[in-house]
Amino acid sequence: MITHKTYLIVALLTTWFLPSAQASTWKVGKHERFTTLTQAIQHAQSGDSILVKKGVYHEHNLIVDKSLCIIGQGLPVLDGEGKYEVLSIKASQVTIQGFHVRNSGISSLKDLAGIKIYDAQHVQILNNLLSNSFFGIYVQYGKHCTIKNNRIIAYGIEEQQSGNGIHCWNSSFLQIQNNVIKGHRDGIYFEFVTHSIIKNNRSFRNLRYGLHFMFSNNDTYISNVFTNNGAGVAVMFSNHVNMFYNTFHQNWGDASYGILLKEISDGIIQGNHFTKNTTGIYLEGVSRVKMNRNTFSNNGWGLKIQASCQDMTIHHNNFLNNTFDVSTNGTLVLNNFNGNYWDKYDGYDLNRDQVGDIPFRPVSLFSVILEKNPTTLIMFRSFISALMDKTEKLIPSLTPEQLKDQFPLIKPVKL
Repeated sequence: MITHKTYLIVALLTTWFLPSAQASTWKVGKHERFTTLTQAIQHAQSGDSILVKKGVYHEHNLIVDKSLCIIGQGLPVLDGEGKYEVLSIKASQVTIQGFHVRNSGISSLKDLAGIKIYDAQHVQILNNLLSNSFFGIYVQYGKHCTIKNNRIIAYGIEEQQSGNGIHCWNSSFLQIQNNVIKGHRDGIYFEFVTHSIIKNNRSFRNLRYGLHFMFSNNDTYISNVFTNNGAGVAVMFSNHVNMFYNTFHQNWGDASYGILLKEISDGIIQGNHFTKNTTGIYLEGVSRVKMNRNTFSNNGWGLKIQASCQDMTIHHNNFLNNTFDVSTNGTLVLNNFNGNYWDKYDGYDLNRDQVGDIPFRPVSLFSVILEKNPTTLIMFRSFISALMDKTEKLIPSLTPEQLKDQFPLIKPVKL
């Protein structure tokens, strides 16, 4: 017997599933029903798809205010003519895929972007090329958005005239994966962003940082490559940021680092490679960070740890061929350095347990002097500097007494 309740359930199910059953696909192109993407967006209903044929489309500030899947075929060009924001996404459940977005406007008052997400959820930006934009992809109040497999290229010369490649503000649960970012101010920028993942991206030749965190907590970045940036990564005023298996390479300059850590706490730095940077990691105001199984090789300084850092555990890392493995600006050390491999260690292992029998002091006297008087760098590798370091090892006086590895490893750690 069919009851009134049964009819009501059937009616509700029909209502819920009707939009998907009626979803349509619209085409845009020279010989299609719609010749502009603006026309197709205005005509389409939420849940529809729009296929855009290859070509160049000069459209002013396209606004996507419906849940649409917009797919380019043959990499069609959306050109902002250096005046406008190209794509503004103001609805949830939107997909933008397969476009060449270029020439967004530049403004000192507005953050114009190639593609900008405004207060939306579950937006996907996939397989696009963005070139010569002020900001590449901009996420504002976004949640559960995915930015994946995009190439974002700019030609910035000055920071003031360049925005960030991927800029995320006041957002959460983002997935930033497999993107290539080049030539922006910062490659990827997070401010007030939480519970997000940055994975398998390549960020290089950006004017300032390859990746920049500000006031962003509970985020993780994994297996990214940061090369030839003004500095590799900056993590500032954040906590619970985890950094796994990334590569920091060729970040050279007077104030350049693989990673700059400032006022952060409770993070993990594991399995990363720091090669040929001015400084592998610079730490200031850092607490309760675990640093293990990283390799520091061929850097000017492996670690620069300021006296404001405390409760850090630095275990099972490799220090290879760095000019200075560790330097600090204080005498009181509140961090644990045990169980690392130091290629400068010349101690012995009589019981053959693969652990040195005498402690290793990674801070050289010359690095202490250099920290206080940078001009003394001219004496580096001189007979006097070598004599001072040898004397300090025999009779420690100026280097921090507590900054030593009690159990230095005889062989490098296998990562």
